[in-house]
Amino acid sequence: MTENPNNESSPEEPSQAQQKTQEDEQTAQPFEIAVLPLQNTTLFPGTFVPLTVGRKRSIAAVEATLATEEKLIACFSVRPDKSSDAEAIASDLNDVGTLVMVKRMMRNEEGIQLIVQGTERVRIVRWIHEEPYLRVRVRILPAPVVISAEETEALHLNMQSLIQQALAMLPQVPPEVRTAVLSANDPVQLAYFLGSILDLGEEQEQQMLAADTTDELLRLAYARLAREVEILQLRSRIANEAQTEMNKAQRDYILRQQMKAIQKELGEDEGGEKAEAEMMRERLETADLPEDVRKEADRELKRMEKLPQAAPDYHVIRTYLEYVLELPWKKATEDKLDLAEARRILDEDHYGLEDIKERILEFLAVIKLRPDTKSPILCFVGPPGVGKTSLGRSIARSLGREFERLSLGGVRDEAELRGHRRTYVGAMPGRIIQSLRRAGVNNPVMMLDEIDKLGADFRGDPAAALLEILDPQQNNSFRDHYLDLPFDLSKVFFIATANQLAPIPPPLRDRMEIIQLAGYSDQEKLRIARQYLVPRQTQENGLSEDQFEITDDAIALLAARYSREAGVRQLERIIGSVVRKAALRIAQGQAEKVSVDTSDIKELLGAPKFYPEEARAELTVGVATGMAWTEMGGEILFIEATLLPGGSGLTITGQLGEVMQESARAARSYLWAHAAEFGINPDVFKNYGVHLHVPAGAIPKDGPSAGVTMASALASVYTGRRVQPNTSMTGEITLSGLVFPVGGIKEKVLAAYRAGIRRIILPARNEADLEDIPEDVRNELQVV
Repeated sequence: MTENPNNESSPEEPSQAQQKTQEDEQTAQPFEIAVLPLQNTTLFPGTFVPLTVGRKRSIAAVEATLATEEKLIACFSVRPDKSSDAEAIASDLNDVGTLVMVKRMMRNEEGIQLIVQGTERVRIVRWIHEEPYLRVRVRILPAPVVISAEETEALHLNMQSLIQQALAMLPQVPPEVRTAVLSANDPVQLAYFLGSILDLGEEQEQQMLAADTTDELLRLAYARLAREVEILQLRSRIANEAQTEMNKAQRDYILRQQMKAIQKELGEDEGGEKAEAEMMRERLETADLPEDVRKEADRELKRMEKLPQAAPDYHVIRTYLEYVLELPWKKATEDKLDLAEARRILDEDHYGLEDIKERILEFLAVIKLRPDTKSPILCFVGPPGVGKTSLGRSIARSLGREFERLSLGGVRDEAELRGHRRTYVGAMPGRIIQSLRRAGVNNPVMMLDEIDKLGADFRGDPAAALLEILDPQQNNSFRDHYLDLPFDLSKVFFIATANQLAPIPPPLRDRMEIIQLAGYSDQEKLRIARQYLVPRQTQENGLSEDQFEITDDAIALLAARYSREAGVRQLERIIGSVVRKAALRIAQGQAEKVSVDTSDIKELLGAPKFYPEEARAELTVGVATGMAWTEMGGEILFIEATLLPGGSGLTITGQLGEVMQESARAARSYLWAHAAEFGINPDVFKNYGVHLHVPAGAIPKDGPSAGVTMASALASVYTGRRVQPNTSMTGEITLSGLVFPVGGIKEKVLAAYRAGIRRIILPARNEADLEDIPEDVRNELQVV
C-alpha cells in the first residue's frame, strides 16, 4: 500500500487548458475515480512527483487508470495513526486528497514507476468499493480564496525573503530550481511547492492541502519555512565554528612543522627532543586531568619545547610532566559493596578483632548509602604481632581497593612526606604522591606503619606534615612541594599503626580514630595457630597437610614456654622452625609423616626459653600479687614488703619510676592515718622501718596502677595477715582511700589468667572493660 515518493518536485504554472478545466469543474457534479493510497507523504496540486507502486490493490488501481483516456487517479494520504504494512482500507485515508494525471509509466521488478502531476484538490463524497482496488466518488474543491489581500501579500513577501536566505545557505541547490522558486508569482503554488520539498510532517502537510483560504495556507507554510531557515542558520553557525577551530589547529600544525624544519637546519634537533615533546603533548591531550592541572602542565610543556635537550631544565621539566601525567587524578577503584562478602574476607584473614571488622562494615554501609562520603582515618594501636599491618591488607581486599604501605619508622625529614621543591638537584615528590603513582588510583588503602616512631630534627617534623595529610577538612587540596598542584587525598583510606599512643603528638592523635588492639589469650593464640599459622608454615616449607600435624597441647606449650608476646609473630616463627625440622626428616627419608606432641618439643627446640610468673601456692606475709601492662602485653608481679626493726622511713627498690614511688608513699601514709581501722599498732610506724621491693629489678617499672597492690602488701606486713594466693589486683590509690581506674585491663587480666590466678580485684569504674576480655576467660574468673 505504501507509495514512497522521492522528494523531487518543481512548481509549474497551470496551463490555459488546466485553468479552463478548473473553471468548468468548479460547478461539476461528483464523479467516480480510482484511489492510490500514499504513506508518509502528501501530494500537492501543481507539482510533479515520481511514485513507486508495488501493492496489489495499488497496481490494480493504476492499471484501471491507464485504461482510461484521461489517465486521472485520486491520491489520498494514509492517516499517521493508521500507517502499517497491510493494504489500506477506506477508514485509513484522509478525506481530502489530490487529483493527479499520470504523465509517464515504466514497469520493473519492483512494480510500476510513475511520474504524476497534481491538478486539483478533491474531497471524498462516498466510497464505491475496496476490491479489486479502492474506488470512490469525489468532488473537486474550489481554489483557496483570499480573505485579506494585505495579509496574503505580506506573507508572500516574507516567504520570498526567507527563501532567499535559505538559498544563500544552500549552494548545492541546482540553478534551475533557484530560478523556478524565485520567479513563482502565485503564492498558492509557491506554498504547495514548499510543502512538497520541506519535511513538514504528515499532519501539517494535510492541513495545508485541506486549507480553504489562501491566508491559512500561507500562514502554515510561512511558519514551517521560518523554522527551517532557523535550523539552517544554526547549522551554518556550528559549521563555521568548527571550521574556525580546524583552521587554528591546521595553522598551529603548519607553524610547528616550520619550526621543526628551522631547528633541524640549525642542528638543534639531532637528539630527537622535539619528537619527545610531541609525544608528551599527545599524552597530555589524551590524559584525563583537572583543568588547573592541565593548564600548568601545558605551560611547562611549552617551556620544554623551547629548550634544547642539553639544557638542565629540560630533563627536570620532563620528569615533572611524567609525574603529572601518571598520577591518578580522576581514576578510582570501584568499591565492593557486598557486606556479607567483606565480612567473609575479614573473617578468613583474621581471627577475632570484632571492633575493627565492625568499623569496616560500617564504612562500607555508609558508602553504599552515600557514595561521595569521605574515607575514615583509623589508627590501630597495640603490641607487636597482633596483626595491625596484615589487617590493612585484609581491609583493602575486602573493599576491592589497592593497598600501599609506608613505613614511617625513623623518618625525620618533613620532605619525605611533602617532597622537595624542584629548585633542588635530584628533587622528587614525597612518599604520599609516589605511593599514589604506584597504586594507579586515587582511593587506595594507604597504611602509615609505625607512626609512633616518627622522629624530628633540624630538617622539620614529619608529624607536623601529617596534620594536613590526615585532616579530612584540608587534605582535599594537598600540595606536594614538588608538584605544587592540589591533589585530593580525601578519597584515600588512611590506616596508621602504632605500638603506643604516648609518642604521637596530641594534635595528630586528635585527627585519627583510635582503635585499640589488645593481646591474645592462650585460647585465641591456639585458634589462630590452628587456623592460620600452622597451615601457612606447612605450605611455605613445602609440606602438605598429610605430612605434618601438631597437637593443640604442643601449640599451647610453644605459646607459653617458647614465646613471650601479646601477639603471635614469635609464635609463628617457632612453629616454622618445628615444621622445617619435620621437613628435614621427611626429605632425608626418615619418615613419611611427622606428628608433633608436647614430648617432642624439647627434642626439636631444646629447653624452654621462658618461665613466666605463675601464681604461688602460698604467699608469705607482706607479699601481694599485682598486674602490669607492658608493650609485650601483660605481666603479673609480686610486691614484697618487710619490716626493719629499729629502722625508720620507707625504702623502695626494684628500679621503680617516680609515679610508682609516689604510689608506695601514698599507700603507707594511708595505712598510717587509718591504723586503727585496720587494727595496726601506730607504734609500728615509729619503731620499724619498711622495705618495699618489686622483683625483676633489671626492668624499669612505673605507673600508678600498682597502688592497691602496694597498699595490700604493706597492710599484710603491718597486720601479720597473709594475702590470698589466688588473688591479683590493680588500681590507683589516693590518700583518702579512693581507688581510681587504670588502663590495660584486658592485657593485665589475661596475664593473671595465664599465671593460673582466677580471682581478680579491679576498680569499680573498670567494670566496663571486662567486656573486652574473651568470654571463655571471663567465665572462669571471679572479678571483685
